[in-house]
Amino acid sequence: MPRAEDISEIVTAAHALTRLAALRTKNEVPTAQWRALSVLVTEGPLRLGELAVRTRTTQPGMTKLIGQMADAGLVSRQRDASDSRASVISITPHGQEELAAWRVELRDALAPLFADLDDDDWAVLSRAAGILSSRITNPQGATA
Repeated sequence: MPRAEDISEIVTAAHALTRLAALRTKNEVPTAQWRALSVLVTEGPLRLGELAVRTRTTQPGMTKLIGQMADAGLVSRQRDASDSRASVISITPHGQEELAAWRVELRDALAPLFADLDDDDWAVLSRAAGILSSRITNPQGATA
């Protein structure tokens, strides 16, 4: 399989695993919430419009979501010092705890799919996970 197709397969499998995990956990929280919290963890505080772009959400949709997340104590909003019309969104400690708990839920929901893997397969997956993580955290010119 050509390398470009390998990348496509990885992305497709990752999306399928995420959907399957969501179904198995029966977690009814909007996926956009977890995406937003994940972006805030990796990129730090962002203006609402920037967060909408990075999570591929409309600005009105993000405004509504951030309102709900702020009410739940997952994020905080501060006025942007450089533009008082804009808000800067930050994840709260409670938001970090909830995101970590959700990631454990996903892991536990998917663990049975991988229970029969041997040490060699786990070594391959571990190496692949490390490579993928390095590309996500250091995209070499790409924007996340």
